[in-house]
Amino acid sequence: MLANFLIGLREGLEAALVVGIIVAYLVKTGRRELLPRVWAGVAIAIVISLGVGAALTFGPRGLTFEAQELIGGLLSIVAVGLVTWMVLWMAGAGRSLAGTLRSQVDAAAENRWALPLVALLAVGREGLETALFIWAATQAAARTDGSTTLPLIGALLGLVVAVGLGYLIYRGALRVNLSRFFAWTGGFLVIVAAGVLAYGVHDLQEAGALPGLNNLAYDVSAWIPPGGVLGTLLKGIFNFSPAATVLEAVVWWAYILVVGPLFIRRLRASHSPAPATTQPVGDPS
Repeated sequence: MLANFLIGLREGLEAALVVGIIVAYLVKTGRRELLPRVWAGVAIAIVISLGVGAALTFGPRGLTFEAQELIGGLLSIVAVGLVTWMVLWMAGAGRSLAGTLRSQVDAAAENRWALPLVALLAVGREGLETALFIWAATQAAARTDGSTTLPLIGALLGLVVAVGLGYLIYRGALRVNLSRFFAWTGGFLVIVAAGVLAYGVHDLQEAGALPGLNNLAYDVSAWIPPGGVLGTLLKGIFNFSPAATVLEAVVWWAYILVVGPLFIRRLRASHSPAPATTQPVGDPS
């Protein structure tokens, strides 16, 4: 539940900040008449995201077990790819987000359909990533107790809190160190994504698309029962499995060892001061 709460909080806050930047810029530049276009794009993005979530939840139920596992495994891998891209992009480009959006708004304001498209793409990307990743994380959590209620409640609470925080930030009532927030939640999501990726590989093994289903790397179920308190906490927070195949363990560690350093490197690069520019001698500027 905590993992999905943080996913919903992070993704929802990012989408709320995007909308807040666009709305604030239009208001400050005296173009309030363009706001309905923004909200139209946001509404379409929300509907599409909900539709994708519903399709993922109810679509595969009529398929065979192997087909469900194959689709689940592939979608989990796609979700991890999208979230990885998002985390690395935000780590490196988060500080320039406002300027990028303002230039897009200026360019789109002259076209009737361009501004709704900007809002649709900005919010829709976050919504699709959220729907896909929460679905993958929920499917992984359902292996423990067969319930998806708590993960979905956690994600919904995260989205609600994100919308509230986004509004308070827009109104100037709350000051949040967004750089630090995205750094900590991004690091957490790297660990969560590694667990989802491992479960995606496990799904592909159960579907017969990958070998090694019965070749376990470890099994600590006797010490950490999947249905126990510790097992449930580790599962809900880190997607930890008490029993994992060799391929799952290899994929988990490979992801952490590759994406973790990349994430840290991009964070350090984004926080390092820009190099001083030198002017030619005699340049009056």
